Amino acid sequence: MLLKNLKTNFLGKNAIYYKQIDSTQNRIWKLLKNENTPNGTLVIADIQTKGIGTHDRIWYTDEENNIAFSFLIKMDCNIKKIEGITIKIAQIILEIFRNLYHIELQIKAPNDIVYNGKKLGGILTQTKVIGENVKYLVVGIGINTQKENFNMEIQDIATSIKKEFGIYIDTKEFITEFCNRFEKEILKRMEN
Repeated sequence: MLLKNLKTNFLGKNAIYYKQIDSTQNRIWKLLKNENTPNGTLVIADIQTKGIGTHDRIWYTDEENNIAFSFLIKMDCNIKKIEGITIKIAQIILEIFRNLYHIELQIKAPNDIVYNGKKLGGILTQTKVIGENVKYLVVGIGINTQKENFNMEIQDIATSIKKEFGIYIDTKEFITEFCNRFEKEILKRMEN
């Protein structure tokens, strides 16, 4: 998958698209078994059959055109360099919605994107740490942009951009903008 207007050095340069997959997060970890997997690799899916939320909950991505992707950052830096990274990712997501779509969303710390108390999206941050050093940062992001049908168990606590604002979010545009902004953040942290 080619992301137009990508201004990164590495994040998103290798983007792998799946119409349907078990989990973008699981796919990244499988790819990591091959040491040649490029830094900044993205796995994007239309539908996830076993998307992972926090505390091993299921993240439902069962309709097309919602945002579901994971990415890999290879690093060799002290774990302190990535403190607060999940909140920073959430802030970047809110900035994109504000700047590109004029939508104000909120963060429910540490990793949920909400609107009027209902969950719109989530961030799953995982690492491989050896000693005090982070070797891999793997982040999954799921956002209900077009989702209209919610399971009974979550219909009162979850929502989507389409349901709340009636607008269409271009998945590729959003992911591209995210990569452009997040790469600057991670490089800044690794330099200091």
